[in-house]
Amino acid sequence: MRKALRALLTLLVLIGTVSVGSASAGAATAAGTDIEDRILAIPGMRLIEEKPVDGYRFFVLGYRQPVDHRRPSEGTFEQRLTVLHKGEDRPTVFYTSGYGLRTTPSRSEPTRMTDGNQVSMEYRFFTPSRPQPADWSKLDIWQAASDQHRIFRALHRIYDEEWISTGGSKGGMTATYYRRFYPDDMDGTVAYVAPNDVNNKEDSAYDEFFATVSTAECRERLNAVQREVFVRRDEIVARYEAWAKEEGYTFTTVGSADKAFENVGLDLVWAWWQYGSESDCGQVPAASASTDELYAFVDQVAGFSFYTDQGLEYYTPYYYQAGTQLGAPNFDTPHLDGLLRYPGIYDPRSYVPRDIPMSFDRKAMRDIDKWVRKDAERMLFVYGENDPWGAEPFRLGRGSEDSYVLTAPGANHGANIAGLEEDDRALATGALMRWAGLDADASANRKAAPLAPYDAKLDRADKADRRMLRP
Repeated sequence: MRKALRALLTLLVLIGTVSVGSASAGAATAAGTDIEDRILAIPGMRLIEEKPVDGYRFFVLGYRQPVDHRRPSEGTFEQRLTVLHKGEDRPTVFYTSGYGLRTTPSRSEPTRMTDGNQVSMEYRFFTPSRPQPADWSKLDIWQAASDQHRIFRALHRIYDEEWISTGGSKGGMTATYYRRFYPDDMDGTVAYVAPNDVNNKEDSAYDEFFATVSTAECRERLNAVQREVFVRRDEIVARYEAWAKEEGYTFTTVGSADKAFENVGLDLVWAWWQYGSESDCGQVPAASASTDELYAFVDQVAGFSFYTDQGLEYYTPYYYQAGTQLGAPNFDTPHLDGLLRYPGIYDPRSYVPRDIPMSFDRKAMRDIDKWVRKDAERMLFVYGENDPWGAEPFRLGRGSEDSYVLTAPGANHGANIAGLEEDDRALATGALMRWAGLDADASANRKAAPLAPYDAKLDRADKADRRMLRP
């Protein structure tokens, strides 16, 4: 019954969406047709650009989507995606960062491990994939999952081998929500470092994390330098304001440079652990360091540009979702007692323009968590031991089947399968290969190494993808 209802919904969406051509599904799957022609035969699909890449075809595409999947006749917008084409006989990995879209060729870890195709989707409301005018009430996890569902249904006509959804951080959250609403689309899911904020008002897990991570010496060094940054607040804010004026940055959304500074300063310890390493603790400045050193350290780790209007603008869709469904972390800072000036400012509402209304849905994440514990199948969650976002992880329950939660020792927010301990790495690799229909390949590969060799251009980590205190 559920499959029949989903099929009916998809049919209605396709009928209601504005088409850019009259190509039939048969044309999209015609044998012997060039892959570009087959993709562009999909109604609503537009080629933006094809870029050269060794061993693949790489397409940047625009796909016409309903603004509201419940009322597809009430308007559409163009959503960007890319297709890294390896071959129709290979599995396909469906990747999203949960943010914007990288339009240069790249491979996620599951794509390299399976030597598969990769479809990457830009999350709705990240520009340019934003409806105009923007009705922010249409930015929710179900609408985004329905975007993925329509893309999958369209491309599955061409790529009919197994599909694996994946993403890191907010992308891992996105891959999980997609499976909750459309559980039969994917053959498996690999969700990296995905936070699971079930109760937005209960954040004691973060306090426990910061009280126990790494060594007492490292924790105390970070806390001391963070406190000293706030002690020298006036001097640092004066520099901050002068820099912002010179560079043309403004502070309308958060309210002032001093309020922006408070947010940057509160980010400092979290952001350091998110992408730092215990081995780097010796590089943290002493509290007695010069103000020049402290200013440079804060800028390097947390980034003074972030809480300017110009820095926040890109992330408006994330903060809107954090303040309406996803939840956001909060944590105690007893070492900063007496130094903070704006109680409650460390909240998503502070980072979204006031003309965009927000109301929090407490049921959204509880529903996701309940589904993972009771109904999840073929899902792998990978976390980093020293990543603060992992303080509130997804957990499996009695109803979860063929699913795993694994932690990479000493790893941060960049944790992956390759960083797992040997037995866990073999377990994760075996599960992924099984879900991707590559059991024979996995059996032949005794070292559980990726089927595709490393490529520096495709597999290099992009520093621009780092989100600091964003998942």
